[in-house]
Amino acid sequence: MTADQRERAALPAESPLRIPAFRRFLLAHLVSATGSAMAPVALAFAVIGQGGGARSLGIVLTANTVPTLVFLLMGGVLADRMSRSRILFLGNLGAGAAQAAVALLVATGTATTFAISVCACLSGASAAFIAPAAQGIATRLVPMEQLQQANALVRVPGNAVKVIGPVIGGFVVSFTGPAWALGWDAVTFAVAALLLLGLRLAGSVPSGDGVVGDLRTGWAGFRSRSWLWSYTAAGTAVVAAWLAGYQLLGPLVADHSYSGARSWGLVQGAFAAGLLAGTVVCLLWKPQRLMLVCVVTSSGIMLPLAALGLELPLTWVLVTAVVAGIGLDVSIVSWSTIMQQQVSDGELGRLSAFNHVGERIAIPGAYLLVAVASTHWSSRQILLVCAVVILVASLANACVRDVYRIRRAG
Repeated sequence: MTADQRERAALPAESPLRIPAFRRFLLAHLVSATGSAMAPVALAFAVIGQGGGARSLGIVLTANTVPTLVFLLMGGVLADRMSRSRILFLGNLGAGAAQAAVALLVATGTATTFAISVCACLSGASAAFIAPAAQGIATRLVPMEQLQQANALVRVPGNAVKVIGPVIGGFVVSFTGPAWALGWDAVTFAVAALLLLGLRLAGSVPSGDGVVGDLRTGWAGFRSRSWLWSYTAAGTAVVAAWLAGYQLLGPLVADHSYSGARSWGLVQGAFAAGLLAGTVVCLLWKPQRLMLVCVVTSSGIMLPLAALGLELPLTWVLVTAVVAGIGLDVSIVSWSTIMQQQVSDGELGRLSAFNHVGERIAIPGAYLLVAVASTHWSSRQILLVCAVVILVASLANACVRDVYRIRRAG
C-alpha cells in the first residue's frame, strides 16, 4: 500500500467531502457545468440560425465526434502514464478555446457550417483526452468504499445546474441569440482548467512497453472481461441511437412541433432534473448487482425519443425526460463505480478509452445516416426507430451471464 493510499484509508469514512482535493475536483465540475448546461441548446440553434437543418447539424455533430474517436486511445494511454490533473487542465483549455471561437463567429455573423465544424473538431479532440483522465481521478482522491458516494457527489452540482441551465439557455438564445451562452461556456472551461491543475496529481510509472505495447496490453485486459466488452458492444447501438435521436432530431422536432428553443430548453431541464434525482438515488441506494442495474436503468432513455416520435403533448415529453434522466444517472454512477472497483489504477485509463471508443464509434455513422434518412422519412419516424434500437440492444445485453456476476466491491 502506498503512502497516499494509507493516508486515504486513515480518513473518516463518512463522506468524501472531508477531503480538500475532492472538494476542488467537485468545484471544477460545478463551474464547468454552468456553461455546459446551456451549450447544447445554443449550439443547436446557432446552426439552425445560420440556415442549417438536420444535414448541417448532423455535419457539426459528426465533426465533434470523429476527433474524439481518433484520439481516445491515445488519451487512455496518456491517462495511465501522465498527471491526470495536467491532462484535464489542457483538455479544458482546448474545449474553452473552441467554444470561444464559435461564440465569436456567431456574434459577428460569420458563422457557417464549415466554421462551426472546425471548432467542433477541436472540442472533440479535447474531450478525447478529458474522458479517460477524469475516469481515474476519484480513485486517487478517495478510499475504495467511498467511490460510489464520490461518483454520485461529483454529479450533484452539475446535474443541479443542468436543471435550470437549459431553460435559461433556451431563453437566452430566444432573446439574445446563442453567442452569449457559448461565450459563457468558454469562460467556465477556463476557470475549471485552473482548478483542476491545482490538484497536482502525479502520473503513473510508465510500463516501458511504449505506446503500442500499452495499447496491446490494454486491449488484452478489455477483451478478457466479458462484462466490459458486452456492455460496450450494447452501448455502441444505445449511445448512437440516443444521440442521433435526442441531440440531432430533438431540437428540430421542438422547432417544428413545439415552441422552439424554449420548449427544447424545458425538455433538457426536465432531463437534468431526472439526472439530479438519479444522483440522489445513488447516494441512498447501494445495489449489489451493479452491472444489472447499469443495463436496466440505461434503457430508459428510449422513453423521451418515443414521446417525441409520437408527438405526445409537451407535458408527457417532460415526464419521460425526467424518468430517462433518473435511469441514466443511476447507470452512469454505477458504471463508474464498477470500472474503478474492477480495474486497476494502472490500466483504468486505457480500458476506459476502449469503452468510450466502443460506445462512440457508431455515432458519426448514425448522425450521417439520420441526415440522409431525413430526406425520405419524417423526424418522428426516425425517432421511433431510435427508441426501438435502444430497447433491443438493452435486452440483448441483459442476456449476458456476467451481467449478473459483477457485484459491488467493499
